[in-house]
Amino acid sequence: MKKTFILGAFATLMMVSCSKDYNCKCVTTESISGTNNSNTVVVNGKKDEAKSECEAMSSNNLTITKTCTIQ
Repeated sequence: MKKTFILGAFATLMMVSCSKDYNCKCVTTESISGTNNSNTVVVNGKKDEAKSECEAMSSNNLTITKTCTIQ
């Protein structure tokens, strides 16, 4: 019983620290024409790191807005 508990705890810790693939969806909107374009990029890492990397892809200038979020 003790071995099973220790093995289970170890397996849980290993799963928490693993990197995974996350989908980062970016929507680009042009204000002059009103057209929208979306694309999805795969980001690998821990969830917080992937979220930060995805949100860093967002941008905003005078006529084009690009908003990226983890799906």
